[in-house]
Amino acid sequence: MKKRNILMVLLCLVMTLALTGCVKVVQIGHEDEITGNVKFNAAADVAKIWSSKAVPELTKKAVDLPKFFQESNGDLKKLAKQYGRYSMGDKGELSYVVKGTGTVAEVHQEKQAGYMTVKLDGYQGPIKVNLQIGSVYKGSALRDSLSFIKFEDYKNQVDWAKISQSLHDVVNKEVVGKVDLKSLQGKKIDFVGCFSVDKKDELLITPVQLAVK
Repeated sequence: MKKRNILMVLLCLVMTLALTGCVKVVQIGHEDEITGNVKFNAAADVAKIWSSKAVPELTKKAVDLPKFFQESNGDLKKLAKQYGRYSMGDKGELSYVVKGTGTVAEVHQEKQAGYMTVKLDGYQGPIKVNLQIGSVYKGSALRDSLSFIKFEDYKNQVDWAKISQSLHDVVNKEVVGKVDLKSLQGKKIDFVGCFSVDKKDELLITPVQLAVK
């Protein structure tokens, strides 16, 4: 009786395999080839859009910083509708894209979140202009300034944060990384970058273009 049951089980197994096809063994890490669920890769996504879409859009929309200061007259949120972009539609972090020329007054690399202070040409006001130089970059002004990157296009907050980090990685390598920071003090620079409104008397700009004259 037991033999008969075993034969019946084997027969059912053979019939199931015949109907469904052969069983495919999938190597670990290649499951997406079967499921169709491709693993999210923020670095790869950013690499695809950096030179072709991100930099062109930002350089085109960048407003001259001395002009921005003059028009805002001390109220950095005043020009939100004209030049700014909120991180969540009409609320959240308010970011701007700006450009300018100036002389590097100080370079601070004592901490991982390094920055340099720039004496802006054409501006004599009280607002301090700082550019981030890494290796740690604060905020998400760069990501939030791009019109074609939207939170709803990503599965969760973690993936959304990874996009911002990957953008900063590119800045650190392709923008800041190509400049000799140790010799910058006292030199004239051109820059394009993004900042979020935080302090009234200080900007922290993430550069997307940086050229030493």
